Amino acid sequence: MSGAVDARLAELGLTLPDVVPPLAAYQPAVISGRYVFTSGQLPMVEGKLALTGKVGAEVTADEAKDLARTCALNALAAVRSVIGDLDRIARVVKVVGFVASAPDFTGQPGVINGASELLGEVLGEKGVHARSAVGVAVLPLDAPVEVEVQVELTD
Repeated sequence: MSGAVDARLAELGLTLPDVVPPLAAYQPAVISGRYVFTSGQLPMVEGKLALTGKVGAEVTADEAKDLARTCALNALAAVRSVIGDLDRIARVVKVVGFVASAPDFTGQPGVINGASELLGEVLGEKGVHARSAVGVAVLPLDAPVEVEVQVELTD
């Protein structure tokens, strides 16, 4: 599909990846009424994690912020897989970001800004959302970051 959102992605030099296949018993995204809920998206690039480890130890906050951008791109790909055209997005409602954190790392909001900023760059005002940024001990596959997104669709 080619619409305004796809044109904006191209303008930013971004390409949506293929949907990351589920690692367990779930769907990458589901529609319920006027909403799409994505599963947690890892920073997978071409089928593998770009980096592994804890943020604030093996992974820097700046690296993790870039990984959160990748998670957001993967989330948009998951949304597109169930709605076809990203122009159907009325708005991003909520973003939840998980950061596998070293015990003394407290910069989770800055890391998840990577996802939030990408959604704003791509969707403009429709990308402004509520958000949680949570530090956790470990994520699947030793991923540093995981992001899930909820979007409302137009009528």
